[in-house]
Amino acid sequence: MNHPENATVFLKDVARAKWHDETLWIVREKRDATIHQIPEWEELRELASQIKDHTLSKLDFYLEELEKNATANGIKVHWAENAAEHNQIIGKILEEKNCKDVVKSKSILTEECHLNPFLEEQGIDVVDTDLGERIIQFLKQPPSHIVMPAIHLKKSDISAIFHERLHTEKGNIDPVYLTHAARLHLREKFLQAKVAITGVNFAVAETGEFVICTNEGNADMGVHLADTHIACMGIEKLIPRRKDLGVFLRLLARSATGQSITNYNSHFRSPSPGKELHLILVNNGRTKQLGREKFRNSLKCIRCGACMNTCPIYRRSGGFSYGSTVPGPIGSILSPGIDLKKYSTLPFASTLCGSCSDVCPVKINIHEQLYEWRQEITKAQGSSLKGLSMKLADGIFTSPLAYKISGQLMRASLKTLPDSIIYNPLNVWGKGRNLPELPTESFKDWYKKNRNRA
Repeated sequence: MNHPENATVFLKDVARAKWHDETLWIVREKRDATIHQIPEWEELRELASQIKDHTLSKLDFYLEELEKNATANGIKVHWAENAAEHNQIIGKILEEKNCKDVVKSKSILTEECHLNPFLEEQGIDVVDTDLGERIIQFLKQPPSHIVMPAIHLKKSDISAIFHERLHTEKGNIDPVYLTHAARLHLREKFLQAKVAITGVNFAVAETGEFVICTNEGNADMGVHLADTHIACMGIEKLIPRRKDLGVFLRLLARSATGQSITNYNSHFRSPSPGKELHLILVNNGRTKQLGREKFRNSLKCIRCGACMNTCPIYRRSGGFSYGSTVPGPIGSILSPGIDLKKYSTLPFASTLCGSCSDVCPVKINIHEQLYEWRQEITKAQGSSLKGLSMKLADGIFTSPLAYKISGQLMRASLKTLPDSIIYNPLNVWGKGRNLPELPTESFKDWYKKNRNRA
């Protein structure tokens, strides 16, 4: 996986790349507008951060409390060490129910575990019921954004997809018309499904309940019509008490889309009469990340996507350029913990401007962790061309004479060398930029000539 190469492909369509950048910045501006209506916004962020810090410090205790209380409520609790166990648990439940039709609401965890391909291999029809998720499912694509999975597509793209798959009117890009067509299509799927699969936004250890937040109500529709509900949850999605929930609900939607709150915040505490409710608690590398002192803070993430909406690299390179389940800044600190070699370019896909950390509702120090991952990756890779160039630079910058001579040589060389040499394939920086006009002298030389002028 190579982010620079993937980003180059995305940027070939200049108009679309510009539109993608501007669209996400609009979402960022909506976030800014709504948080300014909350005088205690920064206090909320700090409180949420402290709650998450506390929970992670006692994660084993709260997980056991959640299991005990959920079980007492009639929920069947399962533990999955990794993605394979998660998928096998779901496969076994579906086999027991003789179920071949499943509806699924948005779940980044199931994307992480590659659940859909696993179930499809078993002959099970899995329908993603979130509108954006259904659109990209038609294209056999993963989400490009964790909140807005089809943000990379325009209305004209969606119109063409619906014309092909749902037989809508060709060329009709009216959002109301397209949404109505999707509604009719999905209602049929809801009525057929015996099992509904959802993610989990928050689980409350104190009460044994969990909460799902959606804007479309698709999770509720699927769950209420199905006989069996399977909820899939990363073990970090835990909070200690129900009263803590209000803090996170005030932060989540405002950070994600600029709304005051998501349209549906549904609590699940026990199964309805005659139905089953399963909760799968998934590790899949989370305890390893918890054990990394520099990076455990990343587990505080509530999957709002605010860091993506503000990141100049994500906005200009698109979600697919990251090649990971969670793209953007937060994905760039989570993914190397899963596979350092595969995702080694991601921590470098950042300007380290700190905007991601500034907008994070739980105050994850994202840009600092990106820097720390760079150090880890450089150590793991050993000697490299970049490492040698840094040693050379160190020698030049620590010697005034070497610095003076190298400056003179570079100014003279760059004036005479042809562009084919200056902008060679090794000069990645120069692919999309031109060097500024060269100065005729160094600042030191200019200062010597002008310092006595008053």
